[in-house]
Amino acid sequence: MKTNSTDHALIEKELDDLIPSLNLKEKVAMMSGKDFYKYYFTVDNRQFGVRAYNAGGGCEQIDLAPLSYADGPRGVRLPNGTTCFPVSMARGASWDVDMERRIGVAMGVEARALGLTLLSNVCINLLRHPAWGRSQETYGEDPHHLGEMGAALVEGTQSQNVMATAKHLAANSIENARFKVDVKVSERVLREVYLPHFKRVVDAGCATVMSAYNQVNGHYCAHNEHLLRDILKDEWGFEGFVHSDWVKGVYGADAAESGLDIENPEPTFFGEDLVYAVKSGETKEAVVDEAIRRILRMQLRFSRAADPQIYSESDVGCAAHADLAREAAEKSMVLLKNEGVLPLARNGARIAVLGKLADKVNLGDHGSSNVTPPYAVTPLAGIEKHVAEHVELQSDTSGDPATAATLAAKSDVAILVVGYTYFDEGEFIPGDVALEQDDDEEEAHRGGDRNSLRLSDADVDLIRSVAATGTKVIVCVMGGGAVMMDEWADLADAILMIWYPGMEGGTALARILFGDVSPSGKLPFSVPTDENHLPYFDKHADDITYGMYHGYTLLDRDGVTPALPFGFGLSYTRFDYGEPTLEMVGELAYIRVELKNSGAVTGAEVVQLYVGFQNSIIDRPEKLLRGFKRLELAAGETAIAEFILDRTALTHYNEEAECWHLDDVPFDLFVGPCSDALTCCSTPLVWKD
Repeated sequence: MKTNSTDHALIEKELDDLIPSLNLKEKVAMMSGKDFYKYYFTVDNRQFGVRAYNAGGGCEQIDLAPLSYADGPRGVRLPNGTTCFPVSMARGASWDVDMERRIGVAMGVEARALGLTLLSNVCINLLRHPAWGRSQETYGEDPHHLGEMGAALVEGTQSQNVMATAKHLAANSIENARFKVDVKVSERVLREVYLPHFKRVVDAGCATVMSAYNQVNGHYCAHNEHLLRDILKDEWGFEGFVHSDWVKGVYGADAAESGLDIENPEPTFFGEDLVYAVKSGETKEAVVDEAIRRILRMQLRFSRAADPQIYSESDVGCAAHADLAREAAEKSMVLLKNEGVLPLARNGARIAVLGKLADKVNLGDHGSSNVTPPYAVTPLAGIEKHVAEHVELQSDTSGDPATAATLAAKSDVAILVVGYTYFDEGEFIPGDVALEQDDDEEEAHRGGDRNSLRLSDADVDLIRSVAATGTKVIVCVMGGGAVMMDEWADLADAILMIWYPGMEGGTALARILFGDVSPSGKLPFSVPTDENHLPYFDKHADDITYGMYHGYTLLDRDGVTPALPFGFGLSYTRFDYGEPTLEMVGELAYIRVELKNSGAVTGAEVVQLYVGFQNSIIDRPEKLLRGFKRLELAAGETAIAEFILDRTALTHYNEEAECWHLDDVPFDLFVGPCSDALTCCSTPLVWKD
């Protein structure tokens, strides 16, 4: 979106004149969605996401239509054959900010082509524990990584004059208990762990924020004045509006006083109740006026900005977006193990493709992030199309270990596709509470938080049976988060994390398996050797305390070596790092490191920068990610990865002073390919507050 300060000033002047001309009922009508239940129950056969929804806003006096809303973490959720990208966690594994921005552009284009003005596609809740059912909808466990990826999606989406929504503010990382759980968190932990990524997307210009269902420190998020007013609007200077999560997100008209601007999908507690609250003096009319200003401010800014192109339905699910979905899948897949079996030879090999998920369309959960693409390429279909004429290909998708072993014994290589589906993890759908009730009882209670981080017994039996034949085994794991692999990893010659890889996932997998591209994904989370090394997690909790440590920071603190470290991923080539250097220029620190592709093929490496806090005078993580650069290099090519830090990268939140503070101590700088393979810069970084 391209507007300037003059445009903004004119809009504010226009609102100065417009808002006083509206009566209370007209204003309050803009603060809720409309007609959702009418369509849901009487027209759409209790199916969610089959149309764009009125999500509030609009003004007849200036011929401004209400907000037209759809979900969209992995693509626009409308039944029009929209492009299905890999899930957000997969894209987080790409660490490719530029690509995420282009995906945002594509989502924005398709949204505009379908008449949308508000897209709920930026899910940046922090992955505190890998059992969280909606882990697939976010980017990973680190706040800096989350913020950079989320900001890129915001910028891309809003470049097409579609408002993006960042969700769910805040501390939303337990699924089954999301409607009730009270997250207890200190101010410092809130500021340093659970809010930095939201501030990053707000600073990137995100137009709207969605409040979470859960409570934070005793207040439901839609009623949490500290979150919505003190921090988001007053301290951060957020100019947009806050709307509730759908159906169960609001509990009274007092949410308006707390900073909620729109109740969705209907005026259950706003509407007449809010009009009464104002007339009775319980709520100030100035609160309503502020909400209307925020809503109309964003609507006018976006509706009047120049469009970068003309939109048509031919943009929806188009070839260019399918190519981008394939690129995203290729860059997202993480090679976790390779004992010389990959890449596969194209000619003459005997290959067996096995497992129930080998030929199943498996794109992610069936909750609000569900997408219906024009087609989807399964792993088996992708492999068949890529090399069927050059190899002897056999397949079995029954999941039967004996049948699989028989085929594997006749093959040179067995490719096993195992993992999860939307039944195992995803948005918790408890029937009528979430308005996605299904006649089938099992279907009605699908998804939610995982009970285990391991593969099913059936998948493990399949791997063991095939490995016992002596055939080379490649295990491809589908899912939205961390998977414990210790019970079978030694049996595999290669392991690929392929996630829920989107509509072109099978094509991407084939291109990686046969060496058309080198795998370049890096884990956006840590995988422990023992589930007891993780933070406490109770998917049925009424209340829970969140602390400073989780993921790699917790493993570092406890001196525990992970099974797979944060940022880890293998390649078909080799990258060599030089010694990192530090240069101070005024108030900025420049950290540079030379990277060389010393292998024989083109590849991409994600160079990661961490700041070490071992010298801190207070309790702080051993190190924190503060930068990353994805570099693609030809064989033999060298490049410089450069990072720029200011003092905010080193500060901590001082609860007593209620401000950010910089300790007068030296800070170490680490650069490397993952959190457990770092080189320390010989010069420490020192800033005086």
